[in-house]
Amino acid sequence: MQRLFFLLIPAILLTSCVAERRFQDEVKARSKAETEAAKLRSENIDLNARVAELLADLEGAEKQLKGLRQDTAVLSSTMNRLTKNHDRLNDTYEKLVEQMDKLRAGNAEDSKRFMRELQDARDDIQKQEDELRELQLALAKKEGNLDNMRSELEKSQKELDDKRVQLMARGQRISELESVLARKDSAVTALKNKITNALLGFEDQGLTVEQKNGKVYVSLEEQLLFKSGSWVVDAKGKEALMKLGKVLQTQPDVGILVEGHTDNVPYGGNGNVTDNWDLSVKRATSIVKILIENSSINPTQLTAAGRSEFMPLDAADTKEARAKNRRTEIIITPKLNELFQILEQN
Repeated sequence: MQRLFFLLIPAILLTSCVAERRFQDEVKARSKAETEAAKLRSENIDLNARVAELLADLEGAEKQLKGLRQDTAVLSSTMNRLTKNHDRLNDTYEKLVEQMDKLRAGNAEDSKRFMRELQDARDDIQKQEDELRELQLALAKKEGNLDNMRSELEKSQKELDDKRVQLMARGQRISELESVLARKDSAVTALKNKITNALLGFEDQGLTVEQKNGKVYVSLEEQLLFKSGSWVVDAKGKEALMKLGKVLQTQPDVGILVEGHTDNVPYGGNGNVTDNWDLSVKRATSIVKILIENSSINPTQLTAAGRSEFMPLDAADTKEARAKNRRTEIIITPKLNELFQILEQN
């Protein structure tokens, strides 16, 4: 019989390790989802700042574009006016040439006067042509600036549109993550309240119920469950576990981890259990069996694990500290399938 027991112990420990890894994976998934939600919120703040910056740039660019259009309109008007003046000067020049031809046979004084007027007209025409060329160059430059500005505006508008799409996508993902986490937290709170109500009569007998990190922790001191060095559950402890089992059997979407903890005093019991590791595993397994035998909890939801003396609540080397450390913790965690799906999709 002893030989069979020693063969079963490694198998129990191996099963506990596998289930424990699955339990830790779900805890990590929740932590990852919360971290990612916080990261997405931070990225959204940066994206909103960039959008505000782009909107400011667009507003400035639109003002510049408006100014360039006004300048272009003024230049076009000036160019039209100079073109008309140029045309009038050409007409004047042609008339002067015609008069000069008529007066070639006239007196020298009139010829000189018309020559001066003709030269002045030529100078005015040249001046007008120079101004027209300068205006044409300025107008071409303004039109080039307008094209560049339109290109920059289109580029900024595209970037703004892309950022808005990113913001919408990230906002939707944050909403999905927060919605799932909120539903899980709400369900955990409701479960904690049910467990507390079911175990009201045991709160002054070494039993506590807490909610933290998205899980419910039911902690039972050794005095409620076991005699010193034993892994057989007392009648009072069994009563508490049966009431707990009635609540948990209505929760098919949770994982239930039963952890046995001992103090740091070396175990000195019989040959079936050699040390605190064995004792902590045996106690966890005893509780799992009671839960299965007295409720309709699916066994696949349950995990038995031994922590020995290595996760003390109080590290002091006192009688009170050792008593506090000798305990069993039942940790109830909602399954995070929805979070896994969201994280895998993205």
